Amino acid sequence: MSSSDIFIGETIGTAVLILLGGGVCAAVTLKASKARNAGWLAIAFGWGFAVMTAVYISAPLSGAHLNPAVTLALAIKDGGWDNVPIYWGGQLLGAMIGATLVWVAYYGQFQAHLTDKEIVGEPTAKAVEAEEKGAGPVLGIFSTGPEIRNVVQNLATEIIGTVVLILAILTQGLNDKGNGLGVLGALITSFVVVAIGLSLGGPTGYAINPARDLGPRIVHALLPLPNKGGSDWSYAWIPVVGPLIGGAIAAGIYNLAFA
Repeated sequence: MSSSDIFIGETIGTAVLILLGGGVCAAVTLKASKARNAGWLAIAFGWGFAVMTAVYISAPLSGAHLNPAVTLALAIKDGGWDNVPIYWGGQLLGAMIGATLVWVAYYGQFQAHLTDKEIVGEPTAKAVEAEEKGAGPVLGIFSTGPEIRNVVQNLATEIIGTVVLILAILTQGLNDKGNGLGVLGALITSFVVVAIGLSLGGPTGYAINPARDLGPRIVHALLPLPNKGGSDWSYAWIPVVGPLIGGAIAAGIYNLAFA
């Protein structure tokens, strides 16, 4: 794979991942959406199918890492570090593009949601608490946040979820060309993401992907959304550092137990 193929593949794939994953969060959250209040089950399956779609699209070009933690784990496993910055750059750019496309697709719903007095004029106690911590009413569409703020628990949750994801990816092997997961592997991985969301997503919203959280959070900070609140930068390091630690641990476990 050439450097340009890797960058293009990761950019396109991660953009699709965030467009569909962030899109289901917008669909469930925004007041004027037909899918409003569809619930956590819809979000978990939406993200799982987002992963499957993004992997199928980007695998021929880049192997479909789509996640800096996956790239780090594969570098530790195989000892190949040359393309890590290219993967990470494409993933972050793609995540920002995907988040922007969610805003475009739901532009009217964002405007209606954030200017509705029922939403922002008489906020609930939980909304007030979130606002005091710098989190606006739609930040959850773009990035993750904990239900209970406890640095140790939040970090541990992200590490644990990422270890499960990366071990599931590493133990499936690569396709015949050695470029990434095959067709069956992409499907299996998508269901692993659903399982993590249903089982481990409750405490933090399961970022398990630094680019998935950081890129959209940057976009949230930049977008001209009315009454959007802060981007909760005090928490932002956890969904970046936690998955990277989890990826490194998973690679270590793989090398010790499976290699």
